[in-house]
Amino acid sequence: PVELAESGGGSVKAGGFLRLSCSAREYVDRWMYMAWFRRDSGKEREAVACIYRANSESYYADSVKGRFFIFQDIAKNTVYLQMNSLKPEDTAIYYCAASRGPVLWRQATEFSYWGQGTQVTVSL
Repeated sequence: PVELAESGGGSVKAGGFLRLSCSAREYVDRWMYMAWFRRDSGKEREAVACIYRANSESYYADSVKGRFFIFQDIAKNTVYLQMNSLKPEDTAIYYCAASRGPVLWRQATEFSYWGQGTQVTVSL
């Protein structure tokens, strides 16, 4: 199994930024897809971004395109989510997930491994 741990969440004002990190306890092979999902209370879990480790090809939800960026540091076995121009509607618990692909990256059921989540709160 792949053990994932998120960090970097917190509270910011609208327009601010945060960088989330997802570290794998052990090596994550290059053929895996790593993704970020989020869920706010009372809402469905939403796919935010995904990266294919082999070539860093990335995918984004329309709601975050141009504001959020997913990237990786292979040597550190870590995937990041840089979140800029944050909005109150970005408030949620953010989860890191991993899957041995290919995957329909927007489908949470495609991902076998999950972190515990980190809270992001954006206020006006």
